[in-house]
Amino acid sequence: MSKVYDWFEERLEIQAIADDISSGITFTLFLVQVATGFAMTFYYRPTVAEAFASVQYLMTDVNFGWLIRSIHRWSASGFKRPRELTWVSGVIMAVCTVSFGVTGYSLPWDQIGYWAVKIVTGVPEAIPGIGAPLVELLRGGVGVGQATLTRFYSLHTFVLPLATAVFMLMHFLMIRKQGISGPL
Repeated sequence: MSKVYDWFEERLEIQAIADDISSGITFTLFLVQVATGFAMTFYYRPTVAEAFASVQYLMTDVNFGWLIRSIHRWSASGFKRPRELTWVSGVIMAVCTVSFGVTGYSLPWDQIGYWAVKIVTGVPEAIPGIGAPLVELLRGGVGVGQATLTRFYSLHTFVLPLATAVFMLMHFLMIRKQGISGPL
């Protein structure tokens, strides 16, 4: 078996390909490309006469069409050497922004906030193996209660602002040093 692998490795550099795919970010970007590309196929018309108009329609008339196309384009062009970390820091800032919304939504602890937290913190349970412990970590226990509110308050007022500031500084410093990858 080893000789067969060595034969293919010599010709195709299988290990290098496997390392690229398993790096995580590359594979994630591929999945983002597939998902956003698939979504755009419902609106794109691959003809000389209609291509431009279909993209324009997607960008201006389709709900969140501009966002889907932009994510598709950015995930394809932003993650190129030497700007990989710039792209990653931007994605982390986007996650922080969404997390601000989720944690802030819960702080009034009314019915909407309570159920939003219950649903959002329950989503990771679908992850095999680590889902249940991750849910308990997020909630501060099995159920949603005081520990959950305290965690979300701490995240909203301390952890997320600090993380956002650090990644924003990193992001801007990298853009200043390397420039942007292309026109926005």
